[in-house]
Amino acid sequence: MPANKSSINFGMVYIPITYTLLLKNNDINFHLLDKNTLSRIKYKKVTVANEEKEVLNKDIVKGYEYAEDKYVIFDDKDFEKIKTEKDRSITISKFVDLKSIDPIYYDRPYLISPKGGEHAFLLLAKAMENKQKVGVAKTVIGQKETLVIIRSQNNQLYLNTLFFPDMLKEVEKEDKTEKFSQAELDMAEKLIENMSGEFKPEEYKDMYKEKLLLAIDKKIAGQKLRKPKEVKSQKISNLMEALTESIKATNKKRKKK
Repeated sequence: MPANKSSINFGMVYIPITYTLLLKNNDINFHLLDKNTLSRIKYKKVTVANEEKEVLNKDIVKGYEYAEDKYVIFDDKDFEKIKTEKDRSITISKFVDLKSIDPIYYDRPYLISPKGGEHAFLLLAKAMENKQKVGVAKTVIGQKETLVIIRSQNNQLYLNTLFFPDMLKEVEKEDKTEKFSQAELDMAEKLIENMSGEFKPEEYKDMYKEKLLLAIDKKIAGQKLRKPKEVKSQKISNLMEALTESIKATNKKRKKK
């Protein structure tokens, strides 16, 4: 995916930058087939007016329906014409504490690279890191205005897109007044303490993907797939007993470490 050209503005400071999406597609892709012939399923783009004739990609345009069956057409140049420099730039409106942003708002991560103004870029990165602040801004990405934050880590700036509040479903507030004993709370907190540690992303792997790749290899070799034997977890119906046994098990793990 090509880098997006933009600039970061805070106060009267201007820093030309590009930002690149940090996501990559690691999915295992399956094709849809006719089970009788194993022939690939094909999707034809046709119009409501003529379902027999396939429409080529070069003939497809975007249209806004302003009245029934009446459209105005927009192409890529039209979308660019209505963008101002302010729309293309990333103007920081305020700096906030990172922990004040609920993770529910996070969407996509980008890497920011300076394209001139490296001194100002590094200065902003260092100052934000020292103050433990992130910059909040808006910019137009593609054809949508997007809420973003700029954050700093190890003198490198990153951009994260955020959802606007009206893009998230409202959570109905329920009256959760379940009563529990102080002993239950103490034990639950003890269990959390025993299971606490640092978040290390490299410790986590997509194990289902590995099993899927192994299953594909077996299928190619003509082998049958067999359901693995699962170790049944011990189910304890009594909450206090479950907490007690869990604490004992985690205490043993902590001693081994």
